[in-house]
Amino acid sequence: MAPPEAVPQPPEPAADVKEPTAPAAVKEAGQAPAVLEARSVSKRFPGVVALDGVSFSLRAGETHALVGENGAGKSTLIKVLTGVYRPDEGELRLAGQQIAFARPFEAQQAGISTIYQEVNLVPLMSVARNIFLGREPKNRFGLIDFARMHRETTELLDGFGVRVDPRRPLHTLGIGTQQMVALARAVSVNAQVVIMDEPTSSLEPREVETLFRVIEDLRGRGIAVLYVSHRMDELYRICDRVTVLRDGHHIHTGDLADLDRMQLVSMMLGRDMAEVRREGLTNFDSEGHEVARTPVLTATGLSRDHQLHDVSLELYAGEVMGLGGLLGSGRSETAKALSGALGLDSGEVRIGGRTLRRLTSAAAIRSGISLLPEDRKAEGIVPGLSVRENIVLAAMPRLSRAGIVSRAKQDRIVDIFMKRLRIKAASPEQKVGELSGGNQQKVLLARWLCLEPKVLLLDEPTRGIDVGAKAEVQSLIDDLAREGLAVLLISSDIEELIEGADRIVVLRGGAVAGELAGDEVTESHLLEVLADHSPAPVDKAPAAKEDPR
Repeated sequence: MAPPEAVPQPPEPAADVKEPTAPAAVKEAGQAPAVLEARSVSKRFPGVVALDGVSFSLRAGETHALVGENGAGKSTLIKVLTGVYRPDEGELRLAGQQIAFARPFEAQQAGISTIYQEVNLVPLMSVARNIFLGREPKNRFGLIDFARMHRETTELLDGFGVRVDPRRPLHTLGIGTQQMVALARAVSVNAQVVIMDEPTSSLEPREVETLFRVIEDLRGRGIAVLYVSHRMDELYRICDRVTVLRDGHHIHTGDLADLDRMQLVSMMLGRDMAEVRREGLTNFDSEGHEVARTPVLTATGLSRDHQLHDVSLELYAGEVMGLGGLLGSGRSETAKALSGALGLDSGEVRIGGRTLRRLTSAAAIRSGISLLPEDRKAEGIVPGLSVRENIVLAAMPRLSRAGIVSRAKQDRIVDIFMKRLRIKAASPEQKVGELSGGNQQKVLLARWLCLEPKVLLLDEPTRGIDVGAKAEVQSLIDDLAREGLAVLLISSDIEELIEGADRIVVLRGGAVAGELAGDEVTESHLLEVLADHSPAPVDKAPAAKEDPR
């Protein structure tokens, strides 16, 4: 694929975009004072200006959206506000007083609580220890009062609809539940400001509603909420004002109600609205896929005790098949089983009609199956290695001759995929851990695409990335399918499944609960299958496949 065309110069802000006004939550009482401010803040890293004179203010009792593409500076601004980074220029103010945090703990002590996109807790500690870490209740002997801590943890989590043993190690819980524990910890401290970075990326719809209820409660108590999300529906539902960043610059701050979605996306991408529509950089339009009906992967009777029960499916060349289901339904386990990363009690996987007799990760990769895991931080990137090293990691055996790896071949492959996927980095030698979440996801995609796979398993590929990067990844998935690649798409975003998949197989309780194809691929049909409380038909033969065309 040819390198992308040069991005046009950013348009001037729309003339009808209004300047900031008082948020809806506080209009009746007049404009609320700024509780947290950044004034002309700049932050530089080697070869990159992450923030360039950015000013930002957060008012008491408001929910303020912070948006922008990956690499726009959102994460850097949050880290400056919370003491992870010190600004190179500019100043911060909390309740009108100038502040300078040397470390995150000082920000928390001052009343700034943060929920990060990646769960930032201690996996081996219990749920209760994570929630009360650093502020454990003590008895009269000065020892930790575990009984009180467990009791208060249970009471706190009950308010979030989470029923879990407070003594249970955190790592034994699902990612969605871990996110709710992180949320409970953040709001349990005496905070003036709560910063939420993609808080719903791992949550089920029921948990999302609980989160929104908590946000409304925080606003009612005069607590300011800074909300970072790429999901437009969420922003327009709960946010009063919005600040747009692009390439480290402040682009706009104002009432969210004064902007329609296309205007907001246009500001984020730096392109006029006509171009946004033409290039399909939003989720509002969907194109069909012209697909071939060549069977590539067939899985039969995949079973593993307590996780998968007789899962059977087929994946065809040139199609995107969605794998839906609620949290805990077996979606990620199915993908890991297909890629050899999860051992099976029974079942088989065939590629091109050939059975993989010993299903291991190495055998799956050799056969042309590549998996992009859900948790890129724990199972994907190697943060201490460079972008180049992360991309070529899986291709090393192919690039070596007599044990010597050709640097020229590495550079050629890296250059191709950095251009094709529009990976934003200072250079291929920049550490991948320094990149934004969306660019890290693109690096992982590049790693597996350079192996030229036949089957690509994508587990939440757009989780936690902004609307611009999300549109680019979705467009890339469509391009790969049109080129004949078989794609399995796992997503907790119903809209993403409906718009991106030709067929959808729905799992429930580790078993196939239904399949949607053709005209059945609609939100109402998918919700109907998801909401069905009857036992999944584990002993039912897989339904006949319809031509997605």
